[in-house]
Amino acid sequence: MSDGIEMNMLRPRAKKLPTVTEDMWLKVDDDYRYLVEEFISVQNHSPQTKKQYTSALRQFGWFKYNSMNNKPLYKITKRDFLRYLSYLRDDRKMSSSAINFRKAAVSSLCNYIENVVADDDDNYRNFRNFTRGLPSIPKNRVYDKQQVTREEYEYMMKVLEEDENYLGMAWLATAFLVGARRSEIIQFKTEMLDYEIPEGKNYIMSHVVRGKGQSIDGKPLEFMIDLDVLPHWRKWVEVRGYDHEYIFTTKHNGKINVMSESWANYFCSNVLSHILGRRINAHIFKASCITYHLDRKVPIEIVSKFIAQHESVETTIAHYDLRDFEEERDKIFQ
Repeated sequence: MSDGIEMNMLRPRAKKLPTVTEDMWLKVDDDYRYLVEEFISVQNHSPQTKKQYTSALRQFGWFKYNSMNNKPLYKITKRDFLRYLSYLRDDRKMSSSAINFRKAAVSSLCNYIENVVADDDDNYRNFRNFTRGLPSIPKNRVYDKQQVTREEYEYMMKVLEEDENYLGMAWLATAFLVGARRSEIIQFKTEMLDYEIPEGKNYIMSHVVRGKGQSIDGKPLEFMIDLDVLPHWRKWVEVRGYDHEYIFTTKHNGKINVMSESWANYFCSNVLSHILGRRINAHIFKASCITYHLDRKVPIEIVSKFIAQHESVETTIAHYDLRDFEEERDKIFQ
């Protein structure tokens, strides 16, 4: 199936930023480190968002140490920060969305300093957010947002079965048929295999999981679990050889843990992409699931509410409907 198919990337993959270790972090000036830690501690962000902000701010701190001679934050200028953005764009080849996130993290820290810290610290008495007023970052496309079709899904499942990769089959079936995000999939509990299937229904409802959201609690979600997913869950639970509260678990050196979100990234990049012969990432499956149901003529209002779980159908249309409407377009000038 992959013969002759070219990778659909429109630009090179970004070079991963170096991990800022504790030893590296301690080399960054004390003032910046304390400000970052204080800022993170008072934010009402989800644990995952706090983790991402911490990483982004440490990255900027390391660049400040490594390329700006550890210049204090209160001396950073707009021109200095543009050097950092250029580094992310030109040296690391990062996407516009990745750069914008790192810019937003630094901007949020600067706003906190300007609004809170400035009143108590003479160094920041006249501090202004140096990210404000900078030119917007032009959007680019990292790769074609190409739908994973039902045919491709079945082909990948066939190859995974030949490899006896039952964890991969369970994850792929969930991602494609349920449409949950990677962070939501790993919350599914083994207890669902004992749920009673309502008469005449071809799905069960999941327990409540934490969806994407700013607060610690996030957005409570319940998913419709296609009955075709359950045999793959059962097979994985059977072959893994141990009991666990959660379905998606991994075992390393005898220690069992709930699957990390990064597992899905590795699986898509190093297993599924090679099967199809084109770049696949974990984020494409929600849109592929939604588009699959739209292709089956399920009304978009229903798909948006019960599969995508969006509050507005416009969100579904703008970001998750991957139909090409070729037949419809062909009729325009008839």
